[in-house]
Amino acid sequence: MNFEVDNIGFLKNAQSWNEDWAKLKTQEIGIAWDDIDRRIVNALRSFYFEYDLSPAMRPLVKHIKTTVGEQYGSSIWLMQRYGESPARVLALLAGLPKPKNCL
Repeated sequence: MNFEVDNIGFLKNAQSWNEDWAKLKTQEIGIAWDDIDRRIVNALRSFYFEYDLSPAMRPLVKHIKTTVGEQYGSSIWLMQRYGESPARVLALLAGLPKPKNCL
C-alpha cells in the first residue's frame, strides 16, 4: 500500500482513503480495529464531506452521539478508546486533515 501523506503523517487526499489505511494506522497506534471504529470513522468521513471540515472535539462528540450512538458520543469514552486527542486520532484513521485546533 502506498498512501501519500503530509509532513505529520495525515493523508494528503481524503479521497484516496480506504479501510486498509485505517487498519494500518490502528496497528501503528495500538488499537484493535473493529466494527465500532469502522462506524465512527465512516460517520466522521460523512461529516467531513458534508461540511468540508475535520471536526474538533465538541462537534465530533455531538456527531458521534447522533449518528453512531449515545454510548459512544462522550468525550470520556472517546478518550478511553483513542487517547488524549480523539479528534486528531480519528481524523488520522479516517484519512482526513488534522482538525485545526488540535496539537
